[in-house]
Amino acid sequence: MQGSDERAMSRRGFLSASAATAALVSCSGKGGATTPGAPTDRDAEVTPAEDLMREHGVLRRVLFIFDEAAHRLETGVDLPLDQLAAGAGIIRHVIEDYHEQLEENHLFPRFEQAGKLVDLVTVLKTQHKAGRDVTSQVLTLSAAKLGDSDRTKLAALLRSFNRMYRAHAAREDTVLFPALHQIVGGKAYDELGDQFEDIEKQTLGEGGFEKSVADVARIERAFGLDDLAKFTP
Repeated sequence: MQGSDERAMSRRGFLSASAATAALVSCSGKGGATTPGAPTDRDAEVTPAEDLMREHGVLRRVLFIFDEAAHRLETGVDLPLDQLAAGAGIIRHVIEDYHEQLEENHLFPRFEQAGKLVDLVTVLKTQHKAGRDVTSQVLTLSAAKLGDSDRTKLAALLRSFNRMYRAHAAREDTVLFPALHQIVGGKAYDELGDQFEDIEKQTLGEGGFEKSVADVARIERAFGLDDLAKFTP
């Protein structure tokens, strides 16, 4: 599928269609039976936890950009402030206004009602608020002409944001998200995945996740961070 049709296809629909094609290709000539172990539509669906972890991938790529920006600010090297602002804009729109709203409205209450991981959820909510405050300051500073004190402050904000969110996202990926299926049960878990997709389309527009990945890639190029191979030790 090409052009506008391809862009219109959701992640979940694309993967499901790919799985169906793979299943047809792997059919034996006997009664239309598929090869054992062939992917099914259900296998190919993006689960709620996988959805959230992919968005953490976008977050981590922006954190890498923030690392580079902080280093340049601290060492007096020029940096594209407009692109730093664009990175902070992705954090605001994709992570804070979408991803964290999913967590606060659809995940955290379930854990609280079940009495599971409540202390962790409390800290995560507090860190969401702290992160939004830092993002607002980063957006303000990156839109202005920076003096020496502003460069120092902006670098410190980026460092503190990164330190918190690396620990925050890792704890969600390894503790909170793996426990979600058990908390909600199989049927509700599947329904939650569909609900997440609907909310993504409403909040980010069609192809929202893919667009955010493309936007991050453009910012990486502006910072000279797009060649992954050069970071190999």
